[in-house]
Amino acid sequence: MDYEKPFLPAEYRRRVHDVKTRMEESGLDLLICQDPANMCWLTGYDAWSFYTPQVVLLHLKSDTPIWIGRLVDVNGARATTDLPAENIINFSDDRLHHVELHPYDEVSEIIKSRGWGSDRIGVELDAHFYTARAHQHLLNGLPNAKFSDSRGLVNWARLVKSDAELVYMREAGRIVSHTMRQAIDNLKPGVPEYEIVAQIYAAQTRGVDGKYGDYTSLCPLIQVDEKTNAPHLTWSDKPLPKSGLVLLEIGAARRHYHAPLTRTVYMGKPPKEAQHLANAIIEGGDAVLEMAKPGVVVDELNTVWLGVLNRHGYVKKGRSGYSIGMNFPPDWGERTVSIRSGEKTVLQAGMCFHFQSGVRPPAFGAAISESFVVTEKGGERLADVARQLIVVD
Repeated sequence: MDYEKPFLPAEYRRRVHDVKTRMEESGLDLLICQDPANMCWLTGYDAWSFYTPQVVLLHLKSDTPIWIGRLVDVNGARATTDLPAENIINFSDDRLHHVELHPYDEVSEIIKSRGWGSDRIGVELDAHFYTARAHQHLLNGLPNAKFSDSRGLVNWARLVKSDAELVYMREAGRIVSHTMRQAIDNLKPGVPEYEIVAQIYAAQTRGVDGKYGDYTSLCPLIQVDEKTNAPHLTWSDKPLPKSGLVLLEIGAARRHYHAPLTRTVYMGKPPKEAQHLANAIIEGGDAVLEMAKPGVVVDELNTVWLGVLNRHGYVKKGRSGYSIGMNFPPDWGERTVSIRSGEKTVLQAGMCFHFQSGVRPPAFGAAISESFVVTEKGGERLADVARQLIVVD
């Protein structure tokens, strides 16, 4: 099957070695990954099959992970990974969506057949697609095993990007820049919100310079006027106004590596309060990007950001950003480091973040966010869209 793999086998061997080292440190013999991003990161497996049970097993005594999924997805595993045939295993399809049986019954049998039934097993208790029922069937099927939460072990291994990964992060940045500029050009009074989003989807997928875009882990988000105070609302059929705020949060993905970006647009002549808020956000964001160098503690970024906002008379509660990289729906964040007070992670070169600079006073909201890579010179912006309150006359 003709499939262009995103990385050389050596990249996956490096990742497996890193994860096994972390497993030893955590006292785990066997790791069960259900998170599709972790499965893909460890093996290369890439298909829209994460809506059903599927796992990657990694044991300390094995050099190669094991993929287990549906029979219909076996050829997908063969195409997208370099796993040997004996490490690609399907469960019986009659266990899918059965009221009593479950695919994890067979996962348990496979684990026992390898002699791992009494091992210390880490599971991803906070993974989106690891259900309570799946966990219960594992507990029932492996009564002698010692289960514990792996606490995002693979997620944390993904935090510092390799040079090969940064190639895709930067390509995603170029795609999201092009997409955002096109979206802004399409903002005209009377155009319905869904038309803007339809054009965003097309631009995200077409990519730039022959580099296509993958589906993103979040859909495009658009809010107008008072809805800018509710940042996760999606589109409607309402036409854009002649005068008012429009907030766009979009992303682009290249081989599932994401670069999110937010811009705030004013249709017509912006009022002073909107410009004042935008200026404060830009100043605070610039300070964060300048400071984002190896050795800096993450909560120091948040302190600088909040200090700028406070000087301008604004207050922000909640986190101000999060780590990004490879991901699958429903979230493009890695669910590890958050830019917030009390976060003591020390920055390293190659970490990537979305500095989500949304500030929402009572009447409206604005955001001028950036995805960036931590470098010795500070945060390298992945996108190059103008950092300003964008005015559409």
